[in-house]
Amino acid sequence: MASRSASSRRARLENLRRLTLRDRQLLAWLAEHYVLSTEQITEALFPSPRSARLRLSTLHAIDAVTRFVDITTGDGQYLYALGPLGMLVHPTAYNDPDRPESRPPRSSIERTERIVGSRRLAHLLGTNQLFTDLLGYARTHAGVRLARWWSEQHSTAAYAIAGIRPDAHGVWCADGRQVGFFLEHDNGTEPLTTVLRKLRGYERLAEFGPRYPVLLRVPSRRREANLLRALSGARTVMPVATGVQGDHPAGPAWTLAADPTGRSWLHELPSDHGPDNAATNPHRFTGESEHRGAEGDL
Repeated sequence: MASRSASSRRARLENLRRLTLRDRQLLAWLAEHYVLSTEQITEALFPSPRSARLRLSTLHAIDAVTRFVDITTGDGQYLYALGPLGMLVHPTAYNDPDRPESRPPRSSIERTERIVGSRRLAHLLGTNQLFTDLLGYARTHAGVRLARWWSEQHSTAAYAIAGIRPDAHGVWCADGRQVGFFLEHDNGTEPLTTVLRKLRGYERLAEFGPRYPVLLRVPSRRREANLLRALSGARTVMPVATGVQGDHPAGPAWTLAADPTGRSWLHELPSDHGPDNAATNPHRFTGESEHRGAEGDL
């Protein structure tokens, strides 16, 4: 028994040594953002679908990741979550997308079951898509980077004083500008009045913290037009911009509610990191990247 246990520990250590910087970046994302599809991982980290499939197969074989078939689209691609080795690397991973305060899972299998059974699975994938699109763009454009990518749970905890619950928060750096933003990923299932009520918390935050644009990303042009009409005449302390899922988020995809006559690139949106005050704005962005590039070997 002792011999088998020692052998198992040696095998885990050997597999940990096999993890590249790129592997560790992927595991860090899965720890915070729960789930990524094969296509999203490929876009964010790999030069080709084939190289992604080969490396993901290896990571699955050493239990760094677990995988299951995407049930949200029926396209048959795999979705990936942390495996037993991944949870060893990230023992404090977020564990339940529906019940953040629930007890920790007993195993990676239980954590994966919570993700598979989550009513928010499609929403998580849609939210994460914006960021993997940005990461893919940054990989192919010099001088561009995604410097921050925080999940709903991370963002909610960081800005709890304002009571906001963004679906995600990021900082996008391009053309010499650093644009922070909060994402509200809208699948068209809520009344527009519910969507608009979410802006109240961002108004409170803007009084003492960052004045980042709130991105309302909707599933259709019609939904966007209705939302812009509802926002017409409203004056908010922070910028509010609408966009349509499917348009590339780095490009001219965003319409400012205060000036709906044209579309802006993400890096062109107005953004203010807020006062340099550790008491009221402790998470003020300093310009340092919180995302490490990962160009590890295959």
